Amino acid sequence: MTYDVCVIGAGPSGVAAAMRSIDLGKSVLLIDKGKVGGAGVFNGALASKTLWEISENYKTAKSNKFGYYVFDSEVDYSTVIAEMHKAENEKHSQIKEQLQFLEREGSLRFINGRAKLITNTLVEVTNSHGIKEEYQVDNVIMAVGSRPRKLDHLPIDEKTVVTSDGITSFNEFPKSIVILGAGVIGCEFATIFSNFGQTKVHIIDKADRILPFEDDDVASMVSRNLEENGVLVHKNSSLKSMKIVDGQVEYVLEYSDGRIEIFTVEKALISIGRVPNVENLGLQEVGMELDSRGFAIDTDTKTSIPNIYAVGDFTADIALVNIAEMEGRFAAEQIAGVQESEMIYDNISTIMFLNPEVAGVGKNEKACRKEGIPHKVAVMDYRFVNRAIAKRRTQGFFKLIVTDDKEMKILGMRAVGDQASSTIESVAMLIALDRGVKDLADLIFPHPAVTEGLQECARMLLGKSIVKPRVFNQHLKCYRYCADGRVIDVFSNTLLNESNAQASIEPTEPVE
Repeated sequence: MTYDVCVIGAGPSGVAAAMRSIDLGKSVLLIDKGKVGGAGVFNGALASKTLWEISENYKTAKSNKFGYYVFDSEVDYSTVIAEMHKAENEKHSQIKEQLQFLEREGSLRFINGRAKLITNTLVEVTNSHGIKEEYQVDNVIMAVGSRPRKLDHLPIDEKTVVTSDGITSFNEFPKSIVILGAGVIGCEFATIFSNFGQTKVHIIDKADRILPFEDDDVASMVSRNLEENGVLVHKNSSLKSMKIVDGQVEYVLEYSDGRIEIFTVEKALISIGRVPNVENLGLQEVGMELDSRGFAIDTDTKTSIPNIYAVGDFTADIALVNIAEMEGRFAAEQIAGVQESEMIYDNISTIMFLNPEVAGVGKNEKACRKEGIPHKVAVMDYRFVNRAIAKRRTQGFFKLIVTDDKEMKILGMRAVGDQASSTIESVAMLIALDRGVKDLADLIFPHPAVTEGLQECARMLLGKSIVKPRVFNQHLKCYRYCADGRVIDVFSNTLLNESNAQASIEPTEPVE
């Protein structure tokens, strides 16, 4: 039998590609060497977010700000990890159940084994017993996933010095841990461990601030909160060496001012990106073009070989589950000759599980300035949002970015604070529809809801907000970024410098 589509990898992108191919009437061969679900379920997105949710619940229970106290509470690392595994297994079981059903009805064949391309239409599969079989296929979708990046000079043993794959090896909360990598994943784990309050957390940042791709106001609030939660952020530092000494981690840092310091902690977490799983797949033999890092060179999932497609972490774009699934579906539609929608990255939504939560969609200010896009920005503090006041969580802000013209089409949004992720959907839809800020201002949001703060940003840009910037000018801002680099206050028409171009968002206690 010749299969219409062979999908190699059953992570988020692979499963999405297989399911969409079935929708389109294609015969599907799905191959995976590990557990279905991939890093989207195990040691990745679902796992870390489960840990974050548990840590947030624990932090709330331990808080004494809300009129109640919890005494004699204990937290056990093995129990927390067991709950994380329950979440992983719950999703894994759902995927398995669906694949088994589809196999029974003849829509799909799933093989647990290692795949290798012999030619662009011949796939060899080695099962768990070492038996090899070959399958003829018309098209191949490479959804091979990725793994944590390692460096040869780091003593990663997944016990003392670990990647995200080794977090479960700990028997208990470490008394101290250093995290190498101040991007989103590194900061998420710093948030998780510091929330539980059992671990002194260090994080190494070679720049002068964490989250290098985010706007300064977003990064500064997250950094400040991490430090207030006891995290030691090594700013402007580079790792000179790291070694295991007497069962602990000794690391040496050199700072930008020339200082060299030595630190000792119990554990280390290496979070310096991921690399694609490209080994022993036959890619070189069939002539697929890869970049210097091993990622596929593709155009809208099409690789250098006409009938082979690359999706998910095998591509060099943004490594997010929602993007991986979009690419998987898109590749399946291209194979079937049915393109129901274009590949649009302008309205990509992200959630960063930090303290506080950060949500974004579209471009941030940094990207707009880098691309030279004139734009307007409205910033509103959470302290004016009734739902935030009611929840006693008023730390945070909204930022809405639009084109600097009459249409004021939405370019992007950032929300930092409690329930920030609930504000994404309406903005993502309006960006996809190429609509302006008036549509957002005219929506009727429920009350009280955090999303009302986003709507007030839209109203500010239109000059009809309920809360007036001229009254609360330290916590509400509305300014334009001009093509020549000037930043001008929209209402006073005064020139702003870099330090006061953004709202002065300071941490606040709940409003009394």
